[in-house]
Amino acid sequence: MRPAHLALAVLVAAVWGVNFTVVEIGLGHFPPLLFSALRFLVAALPAVFFVGRPKVAWKWIVAVGLVLGVAKFGLLFVGMDAGMPAGLSSLVLQIQSVFTAGIAFAVLGERPTRVRLLGMAVALAGIGVAAADEGASGSLGAFALVIAAAACWGASNVLTRKASPPDPLNFMVWVSTVPVLPLLALSLLTEGPSRDLAALRALDWQGVGTVGYVAWVTTVFGFGAWGWLLRRHPASTVAPFSLLVPVFGMTSAALFLGEPVSGLRWCAAALLVGGVALTSLAPAAPPAAPAPVRPPERSPVQPDSQAADRAAAQAADRAAAQPTAEPGVEAAAGPAAGPADQPAVPPVVQPQGTVSTPVHPVDVPAPERTHAGS
Repeated sequence: MRPAHLALAVLVAAVWGVNFTVVEIGLGHFPPLLFSALRFLVAALPAVFFVGRPKVAWKWIVAVGLVLGVAKFGLLFVGMDAGMPAGLSSLVLQIQSVFTAGIAFAVLGERPTRVRLLGMAVALAGIGVAAADEGASGSLGAFALVIAAAACWGASNVLTRKASPPDPLNFMVWVSTVPVLPLLALSLLTEGPSRDLAALRALDWQGVGTVGYVAWVTTVFGFGAWGWLLRRHPASTVAPFSLLVPVFGMTSAALFLGEPVSGLRWCAAALLVGGVALTSLAPAAPPAAPAPVRPPERSPVQPDSQAADRAAAQAADRAAAQPTAEPGVEAAAGPAAGPADQPAVPPVVQPQGTVSTPVHPVDVPAPERTHAGS
């Protein structure tokens, strides 16, 4: 990777890490669901008029918009508003890689390797340590909301993988149009119109700056630059830089918000980042080879249908070519017609003026067979 591309990858990780501190500041100006709705509204407008038409089916845009925009960010903002620290949120949210691997196994059949399973176990141990540290001084309910947000992020990752958007920036801008109305409706129902109007009336430059940062810098620039890097470098080269997000998140929260970082939290960070690294960077298990499909076997007893049709047509032609008996002449009853090269039995003619006597088939000498075994 070129030095300029390396710097861009680190910059995106820093932007995403500092985003948690900016969200914490913005929650002091807006209710969480209204803040999330404004974030997607500003991210979608006016960018939606410049990125062109959607390049994937609308079902994927709507699905990712609801799961990522409404569920993931709604739960994250509500959890942080309920007391989850910004630095810890940036760390705990990385458990999304474990949820992504689990959902991909259940939905896409992607079998995790032993290394990935080990990484999941280490990351879950880090979550346990972080929960113990937060439970001693914070709210476990807010902690659970951020875990649920990470699960929704994992589900949106699988949906995005199914969508396979050729242009990540185009996809993200159109996805941003979906959550605006659902989040506004949820805000009016749960946070109340009076609280929303009071926040909008008291809007200042700091509030405007937080909305602009989470919308344009984090969403439009961050996802656009990340997608640009993924188009020019392998995912295994770009993905490790996302592990820097909690480093920038915890550092910025400690510097700008004064959040303390205990020894137990550093231990949780080490376990979680190490587990996420094993889960994200381990090679995927090779897909199972499909079983060979055998062509249907023709039964040796059944004759070919076309051959049977040809034989029936030949028999009908032979029957039509046989002469009919003249008046006063009776044909002796005999066996069914044989092959074409077998001579026909001559009719028995009774002299005129005599009584016609029926002749039994055995009284008529049978012709000799010309084919062996027929």
